[in-house]
Amino acid sequence: MLENVQIIKEHGKAKFAVIDYAEFEMIQSLLSDREKMEDYLDYLHIQSVKEQSTRRFSLNEVKEILSDTDSDS
Repeated sequence: MLENVQIIKEHGKAKFAVIDYAEFEMIQSLLSDREKMEDYLDYLHIQSVKEQSTRRFSLNEVKEILSDTDSDS
């Protein structure tokens, strides 16, 4: 999303951003639908967490961790 953006400057500062009309419509749709917006924000959060952590767990590891947590209760 937003790979091709043209920035128009005024006095050396960014003043306007020109984007593809299809991208504009997609963004407009996203912003006008609360559920889509929440999904997109969740997606961004997940991407941020993925960047912070390089450790990945297998399904069996997760099951083991969760079973250990259940037995502690």
